Parts: sequence; structure tokens; C-alpha cells
Amino acid sequence: MHSWQCGNGLEMRGPAVLRWGVTSEVLPDFPIRRDEPFFPPAAYDRIRAQTPVLRVRLPTGRPAWVLTRYADVRALLADPAASSDIRRPNFPAMGAGEQEAGIRTRPFIRTDPPRHTRFRKLFVGEFTPRRVQALRPTVEKLVDGLVDDLHSLGRPVDLVPHYANAVTTTVVCALLGVPADDVEFFRDVTRVSGSRLSTSEQVGAALGQLFSLLGGLVEAKRRTPGDDLVSRLAGEHLPAGTVTEQELVSALAMTIIAGRETTTSMITLGALYLLEHAALRAELERRPDRWPAAVDELLRVLSVGDSLALRVLTEQRTFSGTTIGAGEGVIGLLGAANHDPDAFPRPREIDLDRAGPAHLSFGHGGHSCFGATLARMEIGVALESLFRRIPELSLVGGIADVDFKHESATFGVEEMRVSWPG
Repeated sequence: MHSWQCGNGLEMRGPAVLRWGVTSEVLPDFPIRRDEPFFPPAAYDRIRAQTPVLRVRLPTGRPAWVLTRYADVRALLADPAASSDIRRPNFPAMGAGEQEAGIRTRPFIRTDPPRHTRFRKLFVGEFTPRRVQALRPTVEKLVDGLVDDLHSLGRPVDLVPHYANAVTTTVVCALLGVPADDVEFFRDVTRVSGSRLSTSEQVGAALGQLFSLLGGLVEAKRRTPGDDLVSRLAGEHLPAGTVTEQELVSALAMTIIAGRETTTSMITLGALYLLEHAALRAELERRPDRWPAAVDELLRVLSVGDSLALRVLTEQRTFSGTTIGAGEGVIGLLGAANHDPDAFPRPREIDLDRAGPAHLSFGHGGHSCFGATLARMEIGVALESLFRRIPELSLVGGIADVDFKHESATFGVEEMRVSWPG
């Protein structure tokens, strides 16, 4: 095996060992590690300028195409010929166990209409702006309680398990009606299921534990319903035959995983960004009404879910002059699109007055995140409360001492110690 650098800065290896679905072409390896924690890889800028539609080799050995321009990624996500079905042979799964486990469990986010539409309809009405606004006082109370808990701990404290994970797990579990006694259980499940290094067996075992918990909960809510999402779904849709119990459990599991993993990453990475950018922190302290704009810009700049938009084309398509054939895997790089200077001038800057197109951190089209309104509110409440209640919060050590997640489907922080006087 030998390696060298190609013109856009990506490492190329060859020749590959042949397996089913694996290429023998000499292709640059993907994914690319971030150079700096707050921004997508610098190589994206070179790729966008030189080869905006690039064929790469995934960790599984399979080839796929990556798109780096905003217009191309947005077009891909809106195209009905861009399939999300994880069962397709060239689905560009990033981890060895992802596709095998997905074929068994059929997560609805990795399906196409009409199946995807049927499941999406179960949840979309629960996340309307009106419902999310009604949830805000509950979220604020939960978050303030978790800040109180931080004060009771000895310093320094790891902000990931004791705050960010606690916030997102507590909120999504309260919404669904799931007991959140062990918040680390949900973190462990997503740590395994979201890692590119996990095997099919490990992903299956982690999801199996979550499915077992949710299956018992669905049965309990059918007998004794409460005022929560699981009770409403189980009471309305199971008797009507809209979904089976197994399908409902799978959909709930995916909602929990998707609803907490990216939001956890945004809270921790957003907190770190604010700790490193005192001027922005001071502006938000002076103008708390700017928090919504700050959250949206942090979502764009940090782009923690960069490579989540995995598709297989069912028809030939052309992007930026490059034609991709039917049946080939394509990844719309959300971080690259969010840092495209043609769409977002000075893309690395947090501009609280930025105008222009919407960022793609929540996707676009029929598979866009139906929990986006809740996520924005949750991130804003968590960050605002943390810095308002502990204004002298500081990072212990430096960024070099922060443990980042480079092998996860969602970039984020594994461990981050903070402290404050007193």
C-alpha cells in the first residue's frame, strides 16, 4: 500500500483490496479530518474551487461522489431522484456496520416515499412552531435546573455529560414521555450507533437495548396513556393500523437519536466557540435578543452534521458540469455548502445581520429535519442560560485539551472541562 497527496490536498491510497461493491480505482479517501474544530476541513475550499464534484473512496472501500457547492447540495436534497433508501447497493454508508444495521432496522430517515412520508407525518405535527413555543417554558425550567446541578458539582466539570447531554436527553425524553433516569444510556447508544468504527453487531446491540426500552414503554402507554408523544402515537396510530408496534418503536428510536445527538454537539461546540470569542459573548450579553441570529449562524459555521446527507441517484444527474450515473452514491456535504462563499460571503464569520439563503444544517426538501424549530430553541435556551447564569465560565486548559469526536457521524466534543470562580 502506498499513499500520496492529490492536488486538492486529499490523501490517495492504492490499490484497494477488492470486495463486493468495493472499488479498485485510486481515489482520495473520505471523510476528511477537520483542521480546526470550528470549521469544516480546509480541503473543502480547494475541492470546491478545483473539483467541486469529486469521486472519493469511503471507509467501507466503496466509491461515492461528494458535492461541495451550495447550489449543488441544495439541488441534490430537493431531487426526488436522490434516494435515501439504505438498502440500495451503493448507498454511501460511512461506517462498516451502518448499512447492515440499517437494512435490518429500516430507520425511516433512510427510506423514500411513500414509507418515509408515512412516518414523517406521525411526527411533523408535534414540532410545529406553535407547539415548540408552548414547550419553551418547560425547556427553560429543565435547563435552569441543570445549571443549578452544575453549581452543586465540584469544579472543574465536564460540560458534555453534566450539561449538554443532560439537556438534550432530558428534553427529548420529556417530550416523548420516556424515562430519563439514566441520561448516559442514551449517550452510549448514540456513541456506538453513530461511530464509523462500530461493527454491525455493535450497532445492532446498542439499538436493540434502546428498542427494548421503547417497546416496554409503548406497551405501558397503551395501558395507561399520559400527556406525551408516545401516548398519542400509540393511542391513535396502533389501533388504526397506521404503523405496527415494531415500526413505531423504530421510529421513536431514530427520533431520539437524531433529536439529541446533533443538538448535544451544537451545545458543547457552541459553548466552546463562545468561550473562545469574547466579543460575540459580550454582544449577546448586551443584546440577548440576538440569540436566535447567533444560534442560526453557529449552526451554519460549525456544521456538525456535515456528511449526514447520504443519497443514491435513481436517474442520471449533472452537477457543476459533472454527470453522475444512476445507481451511484452521492454525499451532499452540508458543511462545504454552508461555507460556500458564493452563498455566504466571509463564510467563517459569525454575522448576526447576515442575509441571503438559508443554511443547510437541517437539510432541505422532503428529508429536512422536522425538529429544526425545537433544536434551534433548545440550543438557544441552553447556551443563553449557561452564560447568563455562569458569566465567568472558562475553559480548563486550552482547546488542545478538549477531546473531539472525529470518528462520529456528527462532529462534536467527547470531553470538555470547564470551571468558574467561587
